[in-house]
Amino acid sequence: MTWFETFMNGFTLAQAWLFEHCVNPLLPPLGLLAYQEEAFDATEFALVGMGEIAFLVLFFRPLEALFPAERWSGRRGVRVDILYTLLHRLGFIPLVMFVLMWPLTFKLDAWLRFHGFIPYTLEDLIPALENRPLTTFFAYLVILDFFSYWLHRFQHRLEWWWALHGVHHSQQTMSYWSDDRTHLLDDVLTATCFSLLSLAIGVEPGQFILLMMIPRILQSLAHANIDWRFGPFERCLVSPHYHRYHHGMGTGSESGQLSCNFAVLFPIWDILFGTANFSRETPPTGIADQREGRDYGKGFWAQQRLGCQRLWSALTLGKA
Repeated sequence: MTWFETFMNGFTLAQAWLFEHCVNPLLPPLGLLAYQEEAFDATEFALVGMGEIAFLVLFFRPLEALFPAERWSGRRGVRVDILYTLLHRLGFIPLVMFVLMWPLTFKLDAWLRFHGFIPYTLEDLIPALENRPLTTFFAYLVILDFFSYWLHRFQHRLEWWWALHGVHHSQQTMSYWSDDRTHLLDDVLTATCFSLLSLAIGVEPGQFILLMMIPRILQSLAHANIDWRFGPFERCLVSPHYHRYHHGMGTGSESGQLSCNFAVLFPIWDILFGTANFSRETPPTGIADQREGRDYGKGFWAQQRLGCQRLWSALTLGKA
């Protein structure tokens, strides 16, 4: 048995125990017994999220204290990002995305299969990957990261999308909690794109957990308030410094053609497409117009409301 199979078996047992003892007993009194299957899937999201959050607090919080990129007078500005992280990683927002998108994805998949299109897996296209789950995992990871790079560029290049993505960039006390700070409409758009991509390339369910967990932990590290570069590996994996420059006022945290460092995991995409900047400068994070008093909202609902207002302005006036 490989380490991957051992991990998956242990995770499945933990999910089954959590569902049987904590989730399933709540369904009958809530009148939700018909949704057992969906509840079991939600338990998977929650279990992954709990493990991630524990890892973030145990490892990244001490690193932020020891090697801060910026020193703050307090961490009050981080609180709203903790809420975003809990909503995302404990499964609340993914559950909403599932409810919104499942009918569309199901109907599309059924329509494609009815017309003779059966999604290929990587093993179908590259027989050498057969029975090599680790190699297949990294192949999927590279494909998804390449797609994420271009999606991220569009979030900055398209003014109407930047109107939503600005919620993510408006954090001026950026920490390991900040990765999930996103507008709900932005979540819908990106989730739709990734669902279609996963459907097209045939991502295996058994690969999904690690394809979700490992990138999210690495993205949390990239957002952490840690003054780290990766030395000779700086061009191999996105470091906290590299991504902080992307969030810097007047450096990367802009719309249009001014931004840089879009890579999510692997800087090679920035290098290949001319958007890499390996400056050693450590700028303050946020958006330049915040210096002029523009309000992006302090709380969750204010940020969602103002994002919708900017979106409307971008669609009607051409400027967020």
